Amino acid sequence: MAGPEGPPVDAQSSEARRPVDVAVGVLIAPDGRFLLTSRPEGKVYAGHWEFPGGKVEPGESIEAALRRELHEELGITIGAATPWQVAMHDYPHALVRLHFCKVFDWSGGFEMREGQQMAWQSLPAAVKPLLPGTLPVLAWFAEERGFAGPTH
Repeated sequence: MAGPEGPPVDAQSSEARRPVDVAVGVLIAPDGRFLLTSRPEGKVYAGHWEFPGGKVEPGESIEAALRRELHEELGITIGAATPWQVAMHDYPHALVRLHFCKVFDWSGGFEMREGQQMAWQSLPAAVKPLLPGTLPVLAWFAEERGFAGPTH
């Protein structure tokens, strides 16, 4: 029976665990390498490597969010973004729905506008540590490319 203040609120309630949609760019160079960037200081998981992107704002499409985020973070303008995979990842700070899009076409020079680093990678990824939500993408690449070794 709830008291006058209503039912107890659990930190893991549905409100706290509502998924946040995130547009993620999997930039692939002509030679097949893919771009990873480090998370900047001051952000959760600072220093971990990930595919670049960010939160989808209300009323924004996945592609529009990706276009905006990659311009804000990297200074590039992307061409078409091809939807690829969607995955949920439950981080301690947020439940995220990651919308991974392959991007083969972009223009402009890369500028690390948030003080992050960038690295073109192939399998197995050499940069460490990797953000946990990045690991499934490496497995998908391995499956697509017939790569039999460890992905990270």
